[in-house]
Amino acid sequence: MTNAVGPRAVFGVIVPSTNTVVEHDYWTARVPGVAYRAGSMHIPNPVMGDDEDFQALLGQIRASIDTAVRDVLTAEPDRMVMGMSAETFWGGVEGNAAFEQRLRDRTGLPVTTGASSCRAALRELGCHRISVFSPYQPIADREVGRFFTEAGFDVAAITGLRCPTAMDIARVPDDRLRDTVAALDGPDVDAVVQVGTNLSFVRLADQLEQELGKPVIAINAATLWHALREHGLDDRLPQMGRLLRDH
Repeated sequence: MTNAVGPRAVFGVIVPSTNTVVEHDYWTARVPGVAYRAGSMHIPNPVMGDDEDFQALLGQIRASIDTAVRDVLTAEPDRMVMGMSAETFWGGVEGNAAFEQRLRDRTGLPVTTGASSCRAALRELGCHRISVFSPYQPIADREVGRFFTEAGFDVAAITGLRCPTAMDIARVPDDRLRDTVAALDGPDVDAVVQVGTNLSFVRLADQLEQELGKPVIAINAATLWHALREHGLDDRLPQMGRLLRDH
């Protein structure tokens, strides 16, 4: 249901309570007539320093997502957008499809997830061989790699930044992100993909695309692009990367 601040669309956005980046990235894009209502998944213990910690963090997300969705639905949004990514990659292509179906059944709304958005973006850009980086631990990187492989992409490399807490994801400096992309890039790599929605990367990704001459996909740009295009909105947004500028 549209409203005065979102006469074209209102997107419900589900984020972990530790996430400070997703809403910033969406509002910074300044899509005319599109508004966002965020629902927060409570993360009481944000530690993710090893595989066991990361699994526990995922358990907190699974325990709180229904409440976040419930709260967002009271604003009567037109679409649900998952502003968290790890859970959307879990279980590969089938796991992602099952996750999306559960949300559609729960909400009666179309759904945008990070995994599906990145897949659609790579297909739109004509990319096949990719490198990926995340803020995650190895257990999650394996699931991310599994999804992209099952989706038909050749994953040249995947690197996790191993952030010790969920809040530390938003504290990764640009120079480390630049170094990470440089290490993952190569003449045989069609695109570099970033996952982990609390990692602030949209602005830098746009710069790196121009420097490298190839797609550098920030997941928050990909989810916004997917939500807009699937909703029939064709706005072209400068400084958000080639995906939102040209496609």
